[in-house]
Amino acid sequence: MTANIIDGKAIALQLRNEVAADVARRLAEGKPRPGLATVIVGDNPASVSYVKSKHKACGEVGMESYGHHLAEDASQADLEALLRELGADRRVHGILVQLPLPPGFNEEAALSLVPLEKDVDGFHPVNVGRLAQKGRDPLFIPCTPAGIMWMLRTTGVRLEGAQAVVLGRSNIVGMPTALLLVRENSTVTICHSKTADLPVVIRSADILVAAIGRANFVRGEWIKPGAVVIDVGINRVDDAAAKNGYRLVGDVAFAEAVGVAGAITPVPGGVGPMTIAMLLKSTLKAAQQQDG
Repeated sequence: MTANIIDGKAIALQLRNEVAADVARRLAEGKPRPGLATVIVGDNPASVSYVKSKHKACGEVGMESYGHHLAEDASQADLEALLRELGADRRVHGILVQLPLPPGFNEEAALSLVPLEKDVDGFHPVNVGRLAQKGRDPLFIPCTPAGIMWMLRTTGVRLEGAQAVVLGRSNIVGMPTALLLVRENSTVTICHSKTADLPVVIRSADILVAAIGRANFVRGEWIKPGAVVIDVGINRVDDAAAKNGYRLVGDVAFAEAVGVAGAITPVPGGVGPMTIAMLLKSTLKAAQQQDG
């Protein structure tokens, strides 16, 4: 068996093209251009690079983007003042606070200041709470989990009644992904570093979402034959033959898993492109809700 490779780049490109077309229609109708404001604190290289890619993506679909970069020694008060300012700015339809914040910042207090209607990253405590409650719907959901669910639906994966295992329990990926799968009537197990007999639990999965941040952690023999594997991990491993001296790998040992799984996302080129595509979609949705 050789797994079907789920092409996140292609799925994301189709979604981005749809967003660009909708933005063009808005502008033709005389409506405001959707605007995304990003807020980053400090100089974490990965965060800086990621925010830069978000601004580039906005430009490619015809959106405005407003970058705000606070120094590492900025205070909680500085951050909160900026968020209040952006919350009142009618040009800004969506606000994204790049996480994680540096040590010493109160993340929940900051995220609580993002107006619900501008919370395009889905991390406001009220949106998170609504996601966790039956019969309630958040205005927005976190972009990486949203992208995972979009990929699963696009590729025709059966969710209802499926045994799903989520490896990782972060607020950004693991927990919201598990909640979204529950909403689709999957039976969900959340695994973490304290889970007993982890390979046995993972092998029960019809759908495995690996988001633990450990290179090649999940071995091929742990995977149920025919399972759908969504690899969220992006890890650097040394590789003298690579141009930069390293290569990117996921949390799943791809070369082993591809011979067992029914479908699998590659790293890079799987989940990553979907995250920014879903952010663009959420920003467009925010503009539609605020301006019509």
